[in-house]
Amino acid sequence: MSLIPWRSKQRQGTAGETPSLATLRSEMDRLFDTFIREPFGSLEWPFIGQGKWAPAVDVSENDQEVIVHAELPGIDPKDLDVTLSGNQLVLTGEKKESAEKSGKGFYRSEIRFGSFRRSVPLPEGIDPDNVDAQYANGVLTLRLKKLHAAAPKRIEVKLKS
Repeated sequence: MSLIPWRSKQRQGTAGETPSLATLRSEMDRLFDTFIREPFGSLEWPFIGQGKWAPAVDVSENDQEVIVHAELPGIDPKDLDVTLSGNQLVLTGEKKESAEKSGKGFYRSEIRFGSFRRSVPLPEGIDPDNVDAQYANGVLTLRLKKLHAAAPKRIEVKLKS
C-alpha cells in the first residue's frame, strides 16, 4: 500500500497537477464555498432562471385529501392564480416590488420580485370540484379532496365444461 501525499491549497497546481485540473479544483472549491454561504442566493439554477423565483412547496397526502403548502410571503392573494388541470396544480402570480426600494443605496438585495409559475404534479383521483384554498401569514394552503374510489369487486372465475 502506498501513501498519497497531502497537498495544501497554497501548493495547488504544482507537483504533477496540470493547470487545467488545478483550475477545475479551485473553481469547484469556489462554487462549494459560495453554496455554503448563499445556498440559493447568487447561483443561476436552470429550472428557475436568472432573476426569477418560484415558491417553495410541500405536498402531503392522507386517505381523504392531498395537502399543498406554498410559501408566498409578500404576495397579495389577488395577484395569485391557482388552477387544476388533470393531475397538475399550477400556481402563477406576481410579487410586486415595494415602492420604498427606489432611491436607497443597497449593500445587498436578495428579495426576489416578479412573476412566477410553479407546476406541482398530483396523484390520480383528485376531485376538481372539492378544493379548499386558504391564505394566511404568507402561506397558501390547498386541501384537495380525493374521489372515493369504488371498492374492488371480486369476479368469480367459472370452469368451462
